[in-house]
Amino acid sequence: MTKDVIRNMGSHMDKTVDALRKEYQKVRTGRASTSLLDDIRVDYYGTPTPINQLATLAVPEPRTITLQPWEAKIIPAIEKAIMNANLGLTPSNDGRVIRLNLPPLTEERRKEIVRQLRKVAEDAKVAVRNIRRDTIDELKKLEKDKTITEDDLKRAEKEVQDVTNAHVAKIDEVLNHKEKEVMEV
Repeated sequence: MTKDVIRNMGSHMDKTVDALRKEYQKVRTGRASTSLLDDIRVDYYGTPTPINQLATLAVPEPRTITLQPWEAKIIPAIEKAIMNANLGLTPSNDGRVIRLNLPPLTEERRKEIVRQLRKVAEDAKVAVRNIRRDTIDELKKLEKDKTITEDDLKRAEKEVQDVTNAHVAKIDEVLNHKEKEVMEV
């Protein structure tokens, strides 16, 4: 019974760590990445459509992203969507290909990004701790209902703490990796 509760808790915590990784993919580092454009939607015949469904995305150089739309008439809509996304990028096109040049990050901007990364990581840790709290409450309820013994509860609480510590360590590892990536010149 406790194994199921702990397994369920572990999968929730894994989802939290995965969500953190996805959030970090959207953060701009010194290198160009097509994941910067993942959340941008373009109004295509009245339907908000992801950019990657309207154009071929590529990173030909470390500071350049190119978009080659499948229809030339959609170029103005794509440029407008990129400008409205407030990424600090100005699109330029030659009639067939849109180019996004990423300006180099200043030291001050890098430090600001790292502060934001740490805040997002702390939010993820809080989410993991909340999952731990809910799981312990669930285990205490099982003990109160006499489904598990007091010894089972103590063992399960220790296991819950171990799993929580492992996930907090994963969050720190993801944060450190992204910090290095951002601070890299």
